Amino acid sequence: MTCAPRRVHFPLHSHPAANVLMPLLPKRDPKERIAVRQFAGTAALKSQLSQPLRVAHLTDQHFGRVTRDDLQWAAAQLTNDHAPDLVVLTGDYVAHSLDYLGLMSEVIGSIDAPKVAVLGNHDHWAGARQVRGALERAGVHVLSNESSVYDLGEQRLQLVGLDDAYTGHANAGRAVSKLDPTLPTLGLSHIAEEADKLWPHGVSLVLSGHTHSGQITVGDLHKWTLGKMGGHRYVHGLYGCRQAERAEGAVYVSAGIGASVFGLRLGDRGRPELALFELGKDATDVEEHHDEQPPHPGRAPSPRKQESRVTAVHKKRRKRERRLRRHES
Repeated sequence: MTCAPRRVHFPLHSHPAANVLMPLLPKRDPKERIAVRQFAGTAALKSQLSQPLRVAHLTDQHFGRVTRDDLQWAAAQLTNDHAPDLVVLTGDYVAHSLDYLGLMSEVIGSIDAPKVAVLGNHDHWAGARQVRGALERAGVHVLSNESSVYDLGEQRLQLVGLDDAYTGHANAGRAVSKLDPTLPTLGLSHIAEEADKLWPHGVSLVLSGHTHSGQITVGDLHKWTLGKMGGHRYVHGLYGCRQAERAEGAVYVSAGIGASVFGLRLGDRGRPELALFELGKDATDVEEHHDEQPPHPGRAPSPRKQESRVTAVHKKRRKRERRLRRHES
């Protein structure tokens, strides 16, 4: 007996607080700081869609003291300006605490479109249950190693969402177990390298974040720090092949909106970013920022490193629980 994929119908949803730390950037309309980058979808998605769908991609907002609140509001307003059919969010909604969940829910809730999300490593470090709850209060459907089918106007789009791989929560096998191969499918994963596991299952496009594009990209510094030193196979932008000629699919790594350590961003690739994907269109019909790029060699984390990341999640959770017990007593 097989289970039919869930069909979710979205309702539409309609105080910023002063931050302590301000980025070292000139004061101007925060919308002007955000790069809007447009791309077409894949050949597979075009063949399965009867008409184009516009998908807006936001990631790594990192609500907290490092990222200015006006930038967060600007990202939401800019998203609404482009009237997407769907908004996807790929993790790291918080920085280091749960103190800004109220603001996060209000800002994300102001985005006037159906919204689907997956979690990132910072969300697990700070408290995955609480972050997920705040997203759901903002009208966001959160996927965790699962797929779901969404009605967008007169069309259906299948999304498969992986939980965070950095902290050991991703399970691609479980996520694709109930995919309907006849439906157009989009993948979400905070960590881009997980795309390699989704492509063979007909997920021709995966959207990701995590890297912030290194934030400082002058002189291709990000390719050195994240690619060669950090071992990332996918650093920023579009990789793979949308025509399935050189690879089974494509992955896009966004530079994200916020930051968790320092707010400075330099270079075109390091700008805060809203990515728009015109699924069902050819690249010739869209003024794209760049073409597909070859991946970096990449370097998978060692078993010891991966174990330490998983352990860190448990340590942080126990610390939160002790702090809560002290507060209640």
